[in-house]
Amino acid sequence: MTELGAVPTGIDTSTPNVARIYDYLLGGKDNFAADRQAAGQLIAAIPDVAAIARDNRSFLGRLPTQANVHELAQGVAPDVRVVYVDNDPVVASHGRALLASRDRVAMAFADLCQPDSVREHPEVRGLINWAQPVAVLCTSTLHFVSDEAKPHAVIAEYRDHMAPGSYLVITHGTAEEDPAGERDKAAGVYREASSQLRVRPLPEVRRFFDGFELIEPGLVWISEWRPEPGTTRIGRRRSMRGGVGRKP
Repeated sequence: MTELGAVPTGIDTSTPNVARIYDYLLGGKDNFAADRQAAGQLIAAIPDVAAIARDNRSFLGRLPTQANVHELAQGVAPDVRVVYVDNDPVVASHGRALLASRDRVAMAFADLCQPDSVREHPEVRGLINWAQPVAVLCTSTLHFVSDEAKPHAVIAEYRDHMAPGSYLVITHGTAEEDPAGERDKAAGVYREASSQLRVRPLPEVRRFFDGFELIEPGLVWISEWRPEPGTTRIGRRRSMRGGVGRKP
């Protein structure tokens, strides 16, 4: 379908949503006209932004770009349990419908920036045992969290409730090279969306991994994080930084 189906009453579909923009960039169909218009503006500002989105998805497992996290994970370990978290009611509702027939995977309507509510959510409690090693994935997410929301403290709270041997996975836009002013153009697009873009200096991104041991090769460009032999990136070499940390 080219547009989401029935929308819950009171939902503003005229405001672009960052998750649905991302869905459109990946070739998905779970988006509205406002999301597609914003995605078009992003493409005008950063012509290879869709390729960067695919590289970001490939970072998760170096598999075909539209594979979802639970498909990647269960392809390696069939018994793994996965919970997606989103604070957009349309995304959460549609996610629940898509995952209704799946085993060991669920969608939680909750806010990443409220770790207690995420951990205590019935869907999370039903599938995730925080006394055992878990993986928390924040791919292309934290650069949509404002400084006022204290994202470093948020991640630290998750870390403090994660068992030893757990992992933190992050991809994040950084305030590094931007000769064409693309970052400001993208920020202008997201200024009208559900969340604003907040790229950060590399040291600030590295701080998210405080209390974790960075796995080699460290916090690097996503296309350079353990690429599969014989594969090539789709977008530019220097797009976003990505890293994986292990809690000792």
